[in-house]
Amino acid sequence: MPVRGVHRSLICDLQNDNLHLIPNGLFEILQKHNGQTISDVKVAYENKFDEQIDEYFEFLISENLIFFNSDPSLFPPLDLRWESPSAINNIIIDFDKIQHELSPIIDELEYLKCSNVQFRFFKKVSYERLGNILERISEKKSRITSIDFIIPFDNSISKNDLDLLLKSYPRIHSIILYNAPVDKNFKPIRKNMGYINMIKKNVINEKHCGIISSKYFYANVKLFTESQQHNTCLNKKISIDKDGNIKNCPSMPKSFGNITNTTLQKALDQPSFKNYWSISKDKIDTCKLCEFRHVCTDCRAYIEDPENIYSKPLKCGYDPHTNEWKDWSINPLKEKAIKHYGLSDFI
Repeated sequence: MPVRGVHRSLICDLQNDNLHLIPNGLFEILQKHNGQTISDVKVAYENKFDEQIDEYFEFLISENLIFFNSDPSLFPPLDLRWESPSAINNIIIDFDKIQHELSPIIDELEYLKCSNVQFRFFKKVSYERLGNILERISEKKSRITSIDFIIPFDNSISKNDLDLLLKSYPRIHSIILYNAPVDKNFKPIRKNMGYINMIKKNVINEKHCGIISSKYFYANVKLFTESQQHNTCLNKKISIDKDGNIKNCPSMPKSFGNITNTTLQKALDQPSFKNYWSISKDKIDTCKLCEFRHVCTDCRAYIEDPENIYSKPLKCGYDPHTNEWKDWSINPLKEKAIKHYGLSDFI
């Protein structure tokens, strides 16, 4: 799937999770002349760019991005509709001083058909606590299929302990250990599941969220199709912050009630809860011009202009006009927003 940017384009290989930067001239060929022969393409450009066109197709062939056939009608365009039967697909649950009662939450996630859960701890958590959470989910035969833990690095929990958790509970997608002595990624124990990642960065609260980086780009059908009409961070997402407040995201200020006296469903039923779900990248300032927009996640919690819900993510340092990545935190144009969100101590 080719995506056009201001000065260059991107081919998203959704089968192999690969990205290929290409000139906008090649994007034009792929869009306007799909299903034609190379000779037809050359004639369309009056044979003025034959050598360049040959180079383009040599590149496409070498990267297995195209193939030739005698009946293009057998290969209709990819259906870009995105659908989900779930009321909620993802939830983030933060823990600090308050230990939320998980059993009723897990029961309700089953009712909402939620399949992805992230548990984020801002204080040390014991190995036994992690095991208890996983056991509760397993006991209830939940439809949850992917579990992520973000926890502080702790010498009392060994790599062998974590490996045992991954082997015992195959629903674990990843365990991220922050404030670690080194940055290190371990090989997953199963395909695309069972990751252990160590990062030196310290995560003391929810204000560390919202970073836009090429490290978080994913070229897959699910993200690409969802991105066409929906927000890639907040669509069908709910969260419980460290104080028990139910929000779109723990980093956002608006609360829709507290888990101690309301349900996720009641929060979800409030009309304004879904305000951000349809803010796709094609509607966001700057992002709509970016070649990476359909493989990138988003952030509405921290944006360059807090008064404009369509403003570019604050923590993005990429400029599609120059095709350069720069440190967003030292950009003088972002100083006002950084101060507004109280992020100076988190840079």
